[in-house]
Amino acid sequence: MQLQLPQPSPDALVASHTLQNLIAEEIRRHDGWISFARYMELALYAADVGYYSGGAAKLGKDGDFTTAPEITSLFGETLAHAAGELMAQSVPQILEFGAGTGKLALDILTECAAAGIPLESYSIVELSGELRARQQQTLANFPQVTWLDDFPAAYSGVVLGNEVLDAMPVSLVVKSDNGWLERGVSFDDDKFIFVDRACDEALVAQIPFEEELSVGYLTEVHPIAVGFMGSLASMFAAGLKQSGKGGAAILLDYGFPASEYYLDQRSEGTLMCHYRHHAHPDPFYLPGLQDITAHVDFTSMALAAVNNGLEMLGYMSQAAFLLTAGLGDRLLKTSPEDARAYLPQANAVQKLTSPAEMGELFKVLVVGLDVQLPAAFDRADQSRRL
Repeated sequence: MQLQLPQPSPDALVASHTLQNLIAEEIRRHDGWISFARYMELALYAADVGYYSGGAAKLGKDGDFTTAPEITSLFGETLAHAAGELMAQSVPQILEFGAGTGKLALDILTECAAAGIPLESYSIVELSGELRARQQQTLANFPQVTWLDDFPAAYSGVVLGNEVLDAMPVSLVVKSDNGWLERGVSFDDDKFIFVDRACDEALVAQIPFEEELSVGYLTEVHPIAVGFMGSLASMFAAGLKQSGKGGAAILLDYGFPASEYYLDQRSEGTLMCHYRHHAHPDPFYLPGLQDITAHVDFTSMALAAVNNGLEMLGYMSQAAFLLTAGLGDRLLKTSPEDARAYLPQANAVQKLTSPAEMGELFKVLVVGLDVQLPAAFDRADQSRRL
């Protein structure tokens, strides 16, 4: 497949070729084959040359994709109030994973200060050196912000993850006449190619009705994201033991419950790449210069949380979550009579909530320990669909 996409700079091409050589060497060291999860890990996170660990812009008009915080400050302002309700039952602190440009943190911190929502500390776990530098510049006026390299051992408060789960490496599995195979990556004639091998049965354990899927069905499974949910559970449990206070994680991402994730129409999986605001399906195109993502199986995320001791607090569309949390009220703080100020905000709200935009494709999973979502969210909750 020949992709017609914008040409990268010479320096970017050099970085991509360096990463390609690194991955090829990894394949040679492992007898000519690595799992796709390992390929994706290197493509996104290899030191200095991976997509997230390199120096290229990722977000906004100069990057490869745009996230909700970049669309409007109303997103972060609304999350500030939702987090405030949870922090009131816990500890007034937020831990954000993968904070992007720092825009979401900026909007939350600004709104908490303006609305009198107690927020004593805001910690960020960020693997990208380029993004961490941007965050530090954006958040320079907020001394309560600190950066971490990994999970704290114990934590009470609110955890935020906006489009974090979809960036975690996934394994690819394909159903054959004789059972499931794992689709990995090999190297032939100076090109990366897919090669299928025998599959560890544990990999397909998260597929709830795998026997019903047809031969040739290709999908992603999410062992790293499942492990992330287990780490959240351990962290909150240790926090509860240490402080007597629990916490909650608000995870926003695109994806489906298992009953929709494994439909016939998704027989080629959900893997997608993003390069200069172009979406395409080829993960071997310019490694290190493009994002590689997969939709989230929210059923497996919820099960991982509950099986590790967390409580299921809520699952709903992004539209339902934001509107219940007061997005409409935030919008109306700008007078509709001031068309120049109001219309861009209204258009942004439309993008966040419309079923044809982000409103239904994006979901919100809330799990935690010893806290509850306000009763207003009960009507929006769709946990039964998981």
